[in-house]
Amino acid sequence: MQNYLNQFLAFIQDQRLYSDHTITSYRTDILQFIEFLQETTSVRKIAPTEITTGLIREFLGNLYMRGFGKRSIARKLSALKTFFKYLRRRSLIARDPALPVSGPKLDRSLPAVLNFEQARKLMEMPPATSFEGLRDRAILELLYGCGIRLGELLKLTPENIDFSRETLRVLGKRKKERQIPLGNYAVKAVRNYLAVRESKMNPARPTERLFISGKGEPLYPLKVQKMVKTYMGALSEQEHLSPHVLRHTFATHLLDNGADLLAVKELLGHESLSTTQIYTHVSRERLKQVYRQAHPRAEKTKKITPTIK
Repeated sequence: MQNYLNQFLAFIQDQRLYSDHTITSYRTDILQFIEFLQETTSVRKIAPTEITTGLIREFLGNLYMRGFGKRSIARKLSALKTFFKYLRRRSLIARDPALPVSGPKLDRSLPAVLNFEQARKLMEMPPATSFEGLRDRAILELLYGCGIRLGELLKLTPENIDFSRETLRVLGKRKKERQIPLGNYAVKAVRNYLAVRESKMNPARPTERLFISGKGEPLYPLKVQKMVKTYMGALSEQEHLSPHVLRHTFATHLLDNGADLLAVKELLGHESLSTTQIYTHVSRERLKQVYRQAHPRAEKTKKITPTIK
């Protein structure tokens, strides 16, 4: 199983161009399944041809008993399905044991978003008087103004920004490139940050990455996640505050202001329109909320007792 797993991971990296994050998740989930098999069967080495549908279902049941959530279980099953589909298409197994297995039914939840006022205040929170403040402002403006993923943000270099055309070149999932317009606020924030970035560069360890620490090292994901959560936490009591909330907010605010769904799909770098359509549900909920608050006939009708004269 381990040898086949290594071949599979090399395939999705080189041929399917999956992101490093996705490859790490697949490796972790499938290794967890292999460890389960070793514990269950007491066999150190087990061949893919020996895997049955029952073993996969037993693995999912074990995850449920250990307190894993539905989304985590569904993700691990998705990894196994992709793995066994790869083995079956290469005739390494005669039948796909994961094919008949259904995942848990997931509750459809709407993504968390900030309202217009919260987003405006968030952009102004980092101080414009320090290197870290100017850097954080540029990060927030790009996350909200361009709707890019955290991984895409951290891979940016100064060469990705075309100030003359006011566009940002982003390398997305599966190394798919897209051009995103830069708004005036984002342009100004990035220019201000670049003006102080050079002073923090480490000549001994130069980096091409756009966003760096005060020591001149490339920022790592956890650093940005903590920064965004700290600022957001002062504005919103929502749970799961993260850089991805700004991506959700970007898409929702575009649709709220009349943007075309196909255009939003391209800006987000989604492969399928169905992925983008979740934001139409958010916009509908916002419309309902506005209607209930603003229209005089939207409130529940009060019971009127007729008066007899």
